[in-house]
Amino acid sequence: MSASMENDWKHWRLRREDTGLAWLDLDKADASANVLSSEVMSEFARVLDALDAAPPKALVIASAKPAGFIAGADIEEFSRLDSVLAARMLVERGWLLFNRLAAVPYPTLALIRGHCMGGGLELALACRYRIVVDEPGTKLALPEVMLGIVPGWGGMLRLPALIGPAAALDLMLTGKSVDAKKAKRLGLADDCVPARVMESAARIVALGGKPARKLPVQERATRWAMNGPLRKMVADKARAQAARKVSRANYPAPFAIVDIWEKYGGNALDVPASDPSSLDTIFTSPTARNLVRVFHLQERLKAFGKDSEFAPRHVHVVGAGVMGGDIAAVCALRGMTVTLQDQSVERIAPAIARAAKLFERRHKGDARQVRFTLDRLIPDPQGQGVARADLIIEAIFENLEVKRSLFADLEARARPDAVLATNTSSLRLEDIATALKDPSRLVGIHFFNPVPMLPLVEVVQGEATDAEVLRRATGFVRRIDKLPLPVKSAPGFLVNAVLGPYMLEALRCVEEGVAPETVDAALVAFGMPMGPVELVDTVGLDIAVAAGRALAGEGAEPPARLLKLVAEGKLGRKSGEGYYRWVEGKALKGAGEGRAPGGLLARLLKGVPGRQGPAASPPIPPGLAERVLAPLLAATQRCVEQGVVADADLADAGVIFGAGFAPHTGGPLHHAGSLVRYT
Repeated sequence: MSASMENDWKHWRLRREDTGLAWLDLDKADASANVLSSEVMSEFARVLDALDAAPPKALVIASAKPAGFIAGADIEEFSRLDSVLAARMLVERGWLLFNRLAAVPYPTLALIRGHCMGGGLELALACRYRIVVDEPGTKLALPEVMLGIVPGWGGMLRLPALIGPAAALDLMLTGKSVDAKKAKRLGLADDCVPARVMESAARIVALGGKPARKLPVQERATRWAMNGPLRKMVADKARAQAARKVSRANYPAPFAIVDIWEKYGGNALDVPASDPSSLDTIFTSPTARNLVRVFHLQERLKAFGKDSEFAPRHVHVVGAGVMGGDIAAVCALRGMTVTLQDQSVERIAPAIARAAKLFERRHKGDARQVRFTLDRLIPDPQGQGVARADLIIEAIFENLEVKRSLFADLEARARPDAVLATNTSSLRLEDIATALKDPSRLVGIHFFNPVPMLPLVEVVQGEATDAEVLRRATGFVRRIDKLPLPVKSAPGFLVNAVLGPYMLEALRCVEEGVAPETVDAALVAFGMPMGPVELVDTVGLDIAVAAGRALAGEGAEPPARLLKLVAEGKLGRKSGEGYYRWVEGKALKGAGEGRAPGGLLARLLKGVPGRQGPAASPPIPPGLAERVLAPLLAATQRCVEQGVVADADLADAGVIFGAGFAPHTGGPLHHAGSLVRYT
């Protein structure tokens, strides 16, 4: 292939083949990933000028970086916007530029390999064709809603037109991504090809043209109705679905997306400033700034462990309960060989069965991949894997003497270079480590339940923990795609230390006669993904009592009703009754108190930042949420002052990603600071 090169641009490279096909590669200078900064966008306008002057027969837009296609707009630039006018100018620049791309007379094709997010997908939507590369890393999404903003560069116009309003609104309102195969099934991509033929496929489609995909008659009729006479009905249904997840006051962006599609043809610039869906409203809402802050906090957590090359091939987990079994399953999903130890095969079997269901979901029913993953998860009642493991994780019940005895045995049998870790949630590492000849080997790796869904893992440093052991533990957490939070050994570490006083205050309110569902509704309305009373039921009332001071606080006793329920064997969700009755995993009317809001922390930052309670919520007394939250805010501040976490930002990150604290607030300490600033 002969090709001519042209341009002296910094970020874009244009090369022309003798066939008339032009290839435009984005390679953002001095960056590991492509983002659409103002400089990249300005240069793209000059690229289009050059193509206008000498039009190609067709144009293929691709990435020159191995990290992916385009990760989206430049979040740093967005963070620095200081006025509504600046925000409107940013939206207008992308809207007009991508409209210009969509209007060029020659065929255009986006060749998508790797992540194609936000503005990157909006650029691809402005092309006539899209080809996706069939690799695990290829993901397409419009995740702007997760930052409290809207896809204003054409996504709200072109995605519904391409794949239909129902599928498009689902993607835009959740921010969820689709893989290459699903992109093809949805009609988002014209073809899905292996990497080895991607350039040939792009050349054939771009130069040869491709007939528009002809939809079945029924689908065409449905699309016509949804975009025409049923448009309002579709929009109303989408708003109702959003309202069941979040409130407009806390999260205006999902509702704005629906409004802009329904009333303004997907053009955010046409929305009057006085409209609650306007760019002015979105930009001036604290939610967008706070969710961008949460994004940066997440990136900071992701940076931990980057200095570690520790990649364990063999992990041994002791304890096949829900926590230990799920830890083992997550490790197996990440390609590690895992031996799972408990007292008998019968005790391990439920964990293997639960793992099989997880693997089926994650591998989307691919039986071959499910089998391969299950092969890596090995029942090991005798603990023979201890001698071969790179990392050993203890996940048994919270009994100090039993843990000491176990670690003395593990140390004697493990390789000298193996990392010894405990998943303890309330015991001090220093107390456990007294059983070890070399206490520097012990580190805490504290997961949260449900392990496959919750992103945070506390990496706990004891007084004797070796720095290299700590670094390896942190590196392991990143290898399994979790967010490591460095914490010091202290009762409850960070997350449990702040949840304890919070749940206790909620139970005190119940003790005083406030209905559990009223307490929960108040906190869910604030933005928590689950009410604190339901959380106690979900954790287990016996565990709440056993946590003792971590729940009750210094010098306080657990509430009398909590002790009474435990004595009666009413332990919450796992026994079918606690403060609520539970049927098929859902809280129903229990102990005569009505229905609690449902929900799981797992929706956090997955496109549904929180939950609303049921439609018929009980009246909420003024100040109830503030009362229940006050001990949590105070405990978070104490953890910073006592050095459990390094600073307030990490405390906010931990409580958001570990406890589900309302993301729209920016975190508990950030929220507390805003209360001080505005009162």
